[in-house]
Amino acid sequence: MGIPIHKYDVVIVGAGLAGCAAAREAAHAGLSVCVLTKLHPLRSHSGAAQGGINAALSTEDSIELHEFDTVKGSDYLGDQDAIKLMCEKAPETIRWAEKMGAVFSRNEEGKIAQRPFGGQSKPRACYAKDRTGLTLLQTIFEQAHRDGVDFKDEYYVADLIYEDGKASGVVAYNLVDTKPMIFNARAVMFATGGYGRAFKVNSNAHANTGDALSIVARKGLPLEDMEFVQFHPTGLAGTGILISEAARGEGGRLFNSEGERFMEKYAPNKLELASRDVVSRAITKEILEGKGCGENKDHVMIDLTHLGEKIIMERLPELRDLALTFLGQDMIKEPISIAATAHYSMGGIPVNKHGHVRKNTQEFVEGFYAAGECSCVSVHGANRLGANSVLEALFFGRHVGQTIVDDVKKGISFKEATSDDAQFTINKIKAFKESNGNEKVPLLREELQQGMTDNAGVFRTESSLLQQRENIKQLRQRLKNIRIDDHSTVYNTDLQEAIEFGHMLDYSAFIVDGAIHRKESRGAHFREEYQTRDDENFLKHTMAYMDENGDIRTEYMDVVLGNFEPQERTY
Repeated sequence: MGIPIHKYDVVIVGAGLAGCAAAREAAHAGLSVCVLTKLHPLRSHSGAAQGGINAALSTEDSIELHEFDTVKGSDYLGDQDAIKLMCEKAPETIRWAEKMGAVFSRNEEGKIAQRPFGGQSKPRACYAKDRTGLTLLQTIFEQAHRDGVDFKDEYYVADLIYEDGKASGVVAYNLVDTKPMIFNARAVMFATGGYGRAFKVNSNAHANTGDALSIVARKGLPLEDMEFVQFHPTGLAGTGILISEAARGEGGRLFNSEGERFMEKYAPNKLELASRDVVSRAITKEILEGKGCGENKDHVMIDLTHLGEKIIMERLPELRDLALTFLGQDMIKEPISIAATAHYSMGGIPVNKHGHVRKNTQEFVEGFYAAGECSCVSVHGANRLGANSVLEALFFGRHVGQTIVDDVKKGISFKEATSDDAQFTINKIKAFKESNGNEKVPLLREELQQGMTDNAGVFRTESSLLQQRENIKQLRQRLKNIRIDDHSTVYNTDLQEAIEFGHMLDYSAFIVDGAIHRKESRGAHFREEYQTRDDENFLKHTMAYMDENGDIRTEYMDVVLGNFEPQERTY
């Protein structure tokens, strides 16, 4: 029996802000669009974004300032053509979302309220209380639905159909019954989010297993700047669940066990509102120096009690609920326990500012696009500013959707898929189900996450990274020796986790390899032996390729410079 083949103009993988915004634009222009997602679109991780979305709206702010802050925040590794485009279009993007029904919080004058965020010269994070991502996601999903986008949730995308420089669809299986099928299209877009789940303590949803990055790498295509993983300064201690930067934006203060407001040492001007990499390192350093709080001395405290109940309930109600639920701490009455948590991926699938996926430093893949956190258009460079990710997902999602419409009109060829295209996926599922070893995926995953946290976390050394490279090699071998107890076809989460773990191993190898080669400290990547930035040797993007044995080869690509020359970064 043949495998069902479904045909569309555009197939999008991932239904967060970037995927929904692109789908809405393409469908609105009359293309047939299918969105495939592991979970319901409104459960996408974009909905977890709390703090805000940046745009230079106020009279005292300017687009140039937003550009400068973003370039400086990126530690000068951001591509300034893409940054310029995003910052220029930010105000229009806010108006677009608002026109479609997104409700933002307001100030006394009735204008969209904006709060200060780390590393920014002016308050420019537009927000909807502390659930900005969910407000935007609900709005854009509804409008995409209204325009006739075919959303298929609970589908697992396992492979990209790619040959001769052309992408022509994906192979997926339905989680309900594990039946494989092919989605054949002129244009394929990946918008699958980040890869924070490689680390033990992280703020990412369970679905954020970074599958798309590994699927791309297995086709011999490059991944860019994977060594840059952002650690968010304020995750709830022990859980990694995020306490948004909004808490510091509204005036939260950080204290160690000795009652010191320690940011005065690390960022005397900006204090708690220095950029995220600076604050994360400061918190981690205090803990490493034995000034952490609690029995295990493994966290610091953020104090919001001076704000008072009215402001907390008005602007940070969800954050209060999270701290009460997970730690039993009420931020109205007491400081709450926080520590740095793996949060955001600056690296990803390399694209130009219009979302075309790179085949190498010079050429592009026909009919293949990416946007949002899984992509690396490099507006964030080595470190992302808070509230720029929601902007990136929404703006580039929309922009890439428009690019796809233009490209389809110009004529992307439609290449017919055949049942053979699904054979790799079918064999893989069969191999995992029949594998009868003695290893268990959850234990292997625990080892990977612990190793990545210990050896490739906030602080990195040559020896810790080499140790982690070796760990990953051994885990690869052990994965061949797993056993899956569930042999059913209905919602087989054991099988899904085994496939996802294979992907996690792949991109973790890229993170470690990029970090070994980058002998400098820049943004979120901090090497103990090379504590300064080295523009002479490393003002360039890592482009890494994986062969069939899992070995990685690295080359470099120039950073697109512009109005802002690299200078020392202080806060």
